[in-house]
Amino acid sequence: MSAMKIHGNEYTINKVFSDDFAFEIPHYQRPYRWTTEQAGELLDDLLGTLLSHPDATVDDLPPYFLGCVVLIKQESVPDSKVVDGQQRLTTLTILLSALRETVEDAELSSDLTHFLYAKGNKALGTSNRYRLLVRDRDRDFFQAYVQSPGGLAKLGELDPTWIESISQENIRLNGSFLLGRLKALEDTSRQRLATFILNRCVLVVVSSPDIDSAYRIFSILNNRGLDLSHADILKAEIVGKLPATLSEVYSKKWEDAENELGVDAFKELFNHIRMIYRKQKLRETVLKEFREYVVPEHKPKELIDEVILPLAEAYLEITTASFESAKHADEINALFRWLGQIGNYDWIPPAIKFLCDRRANPVELLRFFTDLERLAVYMMVTRMDITRRVERYGKVLSVMVDKSDLYADGSPLQLSEAERNSLLAALNGNISTCFVTRVLS
Repeated sequence: MSAMKIHGNEYTINKVFSDDFAFEIPHYQRPYRWTTEQAGELLDDLLGTLLSHPDATVDDLPPYFLGCVVLIKQESVPDSKVVDGQQRLTTLTILLSALRETVEDAELSSDLTHFLYAKGNKALGTSNRYRLLVRDRDRDFFQAYVQSPGGLAKLGELDPTWIESISQENIRLNGSFLLGRLKALEDTSRQRLATFILNRCVLVVVSSPDIDSAYRIFSILNNRGLDLSHADILKAEIVGKLPATLSEVYSKKWEDAENELGVDAFKELFNHIRMIYRKQKLRETVLKEFREYVVPEHKPKELIDEVILPLAEAYLEITTASFESAKHADEINALFRWLGQIGNYDWIPPAIKFLCDRRANPVELLRFFTDLERLAVYMMVTRMDITRRVERYGKVLSVMVDKSDLYADGSPLQLSEAERNSLLAALNGNISTCFVTRVLS
């Protein structure tokens, strides 16, 4: 059996955006995340190189390395699934579009369109072939407002309430930002910049026909821009295993949950889920332990529907104190707010697990969270270290999974007599009256 062929070559941007490649961002990839900060840094670097060699011709300028792109691509076939490099390819496309809109030379402006799409032929009945196809959810938006002539000018008139995703909002902001920055330049600088990008800026393109080897490649490369988080990688791995008829739907579900919870909290959610299954302090990386202890327990669809999405909803309700119920909602949300003031977040895994499992029983929720808050306060007041805290919450999770009695004497959710005495001794120390009143109530 022959070894899998992996290709790596350096290409100038005029070759990257040519008929040699037909880039497509799979719908299970993370959203376009570059903000005006990253787009501005890229433009500043390019302009800085030009300004540092004001008298040199573009051909004499040193090459500018833009990083690596990792593709799933068959040899001698242009179709290229982008595993890593979405942020750079998308931002470069926006920048070339902005140059097309701002250069005063009509011929140059028309020529720049060639690097955004290959024009269709009406006589042959062919449509425009776009050099970069972003994710399905954002594709029409990107083609209308970036790749089509005159599209960027319309971004400033776009009602922000019409924006449907994080990607579209970043495209809108970066498009307007780059357009404004380029308009402030002299036209000779714009023309020189366009020629420099196309002829002297290079990307290293690494490709493999096999998805697994392509993902192994990108995981060990250091790329310019925003690193993929474990949430991004898990999305690609989990959603990517679904059949084509489901993957787009579940990609949207995943992103909707991420938007609701927020990028940072959503990333942290996977550590909390890992804790629910592992019940121990993190020893490796979140990604490694999630793959080892969570993923094998479920099929991809089940993992999303029955684990990730319900726990994300519970996490949001707890952190925003927005639980709704006909009974005890105010008391339960008050406990969520008090828990939120604990100086750590080790209590969250049992909290989101219990809310997920018992949300239909507000009486039981009130009882559990009353005791959980007492336990969390005890460990905070007695200054218990993180190792012992995590170990204790791991035991609580074990009792929950075993469906044992959480309220029996000796349960890890309850305080022993010695722990109660320790808590009272700590409370007799230098603690504010307000805090003492709350703990004893």
